[in-house]
Amino acid sequence: MASEASPQRGYRAACPNCGAPVEFRSAASAFAVCSFCRSTIVRDGEALRRIGQSAELFDDHSPLQLGAAGRHQGAPFTLVGRLQYRYAEGTWNEWHALFDNGRSGWLSEDNGRYVFSFDAPLDGAAPAAETLRVGQSLRVAGMAWSVASVAAAKLIAAQGELPFKPNLERGFVVADLRNTRDEVATLDYGDPAVPKWSVGRSVAISELAMTGLAEASEKTLKARGVECPSCGTALEVKLSTTQSIVCFNCHAVVDVSQGVGGDLKHYAQDNGSEPQIPLGSTGTLALSTKPGDKKALPWQVVGYAERCEIASGDDDEQSFWREYLLYHRSEGFAFLVDAEDGWSWSAPITGVPERAGDGVKYQGVLYRKLYDYAGKATYVLGEFYWKLERDAKTSNTDYMGTGAFGTRRLNREQTGQGGDQEVIWSAGETLTADAVLKAFKLAPEKSASFQRDALPTSGNASSLLAKAFFWVFVVVILLMLFRCDDSRDCSQVRATYGEASAEYQNCVRSSSSGGRTGGGSFGGWSSGGSHK
Repeated sequence: MASEASPQRGYRAACPNCGAPVEFRSAASAFAVCSFCRSTIVRDGEALRRIGQSAELFDDHSPLQLGAAGRHQGAPFTLVGRLQYRYAEGTWNEWHALFDNGRSGWLSEDNGRYVFSFDAPLDGAAPAAETLRVGQSLRVAGMAWSVASVAAAKLIAAQGELPFKPNLERGFVVADLRNTRDEVATLDYGDPAVPKWSVGRSVAISELAMTGLAEASEKTLKARGVECPSCGTALEVKLSTTQSIVCFNCHAVVDVSQGVGGDLKHYAQDNGSEPQIPLGSTGTLALSTKPGDKKALPWQVVGYAERCEIASGDDDEQSFWREYLLYHRSEGFAFLVDAEDGWSWSAPITGVPERAGDGVKYQGVLYRKLYDYAGKATYVLGEFYWKLERDAKTSNTDYMGTGAFGTRRLNREQTGQGGDQEVIWSAGETLTADAVLKAFKLAPEKSASFQRDALPTSGNASSLLAKAFFWVFVVVILLMLFRCDDSRDCSQVRATYGEASAEYQNCVRSSSSGGRTGGGSFGGWSSGGSHK
């Protein structure tokens, strides 16, 4: 247990199927899954009875494991059980945390981070699953909530000690709800007549002071090696949460959300530009908007994406931006955004902001609405903790902080279609180009190529170099434009009239209708790993 002397009375007996020892650390636990033969066992008085068998766990190389211990709000706990679920976007885990006082909680995954939640009584009737819509506002258990996601899921495997019988036979609907108090709640319709209700908050592994974590979680995961289904190149999945990986040889996007065996779904993509910050680079950044929480930590670049706004009309301006997916072992994931008007960082938040007229309020700061737009990714490299899909579109709204908090940013992103939609809020702040250069220890001569706010006008040598970098950036933006909007593809015009023709040059000019400042979703990607 997490402390030397636990008030809980343990119980151990032989598995009725294979004879291996099965331990119950809590007197309240009635079910367990044998670690050796995976038999599902019910405790009947002082005897154990086999009632089924669990499937083998999908080896996702999570840093968490049975026996790992920590403290939550000062109370010691131990991870004694695990549930693994599958849905359209991949898999996620919920770990049964047993506290020394006998209380049970759940440590589960949430947008590349973690949530600690507890089962709670549901006062009043729960909304019917078929009535829930993403983005909907409603009251549950006497409080206001916003529906973040609704998904069909299935429990595929179980491990260790559990407070209830694992239902491996049928799927169910699960909904995530979020509120303005930075809480996330789950409605589990495994039993539609009596939905389960739990409420939690975001936590970082570092906050839990955990011991006994899996040692190899941050190393190269050779056990998850996969052959690219497009060109045959050997790929190594390095992160436990990876759902998609891009082949470094042919740049095919490979889906590993359902495991690495058998035929892997993949799609080809056009070549993009090389990231200005190379994959694998580590930068020291303080990425937090919490007052007094500005600790600089090492963040590694594990993914890169080029994105664009989808024009809704011929007169609409388009903007283009690049995002770097950053990873820290105990803090999870964040995003570094390179947009036309400058650099910023962001990370998904657990709750939702409070509506304030046309703007929103978050952590006591009023944000004004900038604009709504649709976007999509045109090119990706590296690993991602969500499942990438070709031409997947997002609906975004950007917000900017007011007053003394003018550097703060918020983004609301809605992804998916039909019943598989999700709303993700992200919060962050602007960064100077020099801060990014310093954080990643990049060469000083790269400074001009990182500037985004203005075109140099003086005629000295450094200005000429800056101009050269600026026009390289413009060329990259034009290339992104052609990949972004097929309806404005000028390749046919170029093939007919030639690259130097007035017809082709007019096509290019009409395609690049300008760059809206503030572009960028600030990292609000579809997560594929939300707390369910």
